[in-house]
Amino acid sequence: MKKTLIALAALAATASFAQSSVTLFGVIDAAYTYGKSDQNKVSSMSGSGSQASSRLGFRGEEDLGGGMKAGFWLEAGVNVDSGIGQGNNTNNQSTGQVAATTTVGSQGLTFNRRSTVSLMGGFGEVRLGRDYTPTFWSQTAFDPFGTVGVGASQANAGANPSSYYDGVRASNSIAYLSPKFNGFAVWAQTHMGENVSDSASGKKTGSGNGIRATYDNGPLSLAVATATNETGVGTDRKSTNYAGSYDLSVAKLMAVYSVDKITSASDVKGYLVGATAPLGAGTVKFSYSESKQDANKANKTAVGYVYGLSKRTSLYATYASVKNEGTSNVALGGATGVAGKTSTGMDLGVTHSF
Repeated sequence: MKKTLIALAALAATASFAQSSVTLFGVIDAAYTYGKSDQNKVSSMSGSGSQASSRLGFRGEEDLGGGMKAGFWLEAGVNVDSGIGQGNNTNNQSTGQVAATTTVGSQGLTFNRRSTVSLMGGFGEVRLGRDYTPTFWSQTAFDPFGTVGVGASQANAGANPSSYYDGVRASNSIAYLSPKFNGFAVWAQTHMGENVSDSASGKKTGSGNGIRATYDNGPLSLAVATATNETGVGTDRKSTNYAGSYDLSVAKLMAVYSVDKITSASDVKGYLVGATAPLGAGTVKFSYSESKQDANKANKTAVGYVYGLSKRTSLYATYASVKNEGTSNVALGGATGVAGKTSTGMDLGVTHSF
């Protein structure tokens, strides 16, 4: 009798485990980074990643039956050089929009990269929490350097290549991701700044909406995304980008065009053209990107090579040069920017994923 009960308990535990799963995953990326401008030179260790952002995450799913699943995703940014977690912003008020409310990460890990819970099924996915914005995802997905390191795209980045006007991530978001239908899919998102309405405009700082439509058919990928963000009283922004790639086998070509409309200011326009191609045991990368607002312009040329030591470990090198015009003062590798001058940067690093 006891053996029968033990066997039944083991069988029940096995069935329960089979219906749910939890995965530990992450990326460890560290690089020697060098930056130079007309004002100074800087050498540093880039611990947050210069090919892929360093992270530690947990994700899982539970089978609810009837084709339904529940899922969660918790992903924390890690600074490998110091061992501390990366800081986070609150109320969607990030640098490049309005004054940031930011923690420095000294308190330990924060799930600043993604923190979501989902319901999934044949209808698609409903996702709640902190996540990427649909418009930024097009910028990074069609950038050969993934908007990381000195080679990161300059398109739609204004004076700071790591601060996108439409926001990289949004807290307090509700999103719907449709299933693919004949190659087409839609990602719609709304996020709340959790601030009171302004008495004059009735708008809430930090709130916004975004939508992204994609089409994938073999080697061809296309995407269009647009978003509106309430960044303060009288300072709304509307961001739109168009992106595409085509895989020729011998090389994958990529392009992005973006327009950022800012209330009471001139439009910010940007574009990127780039390519990746297999070479030996690795991949060579190239991109040319530009952002422009009136006579102020920054254009960047970047080239890199990733050498695969295994499926999960690689060495990489990236060199980039950015040319500024007007009051634009973009600098690379931590150097101090100088308006109208050129800055160069280099990354030499290693990436390990698990």
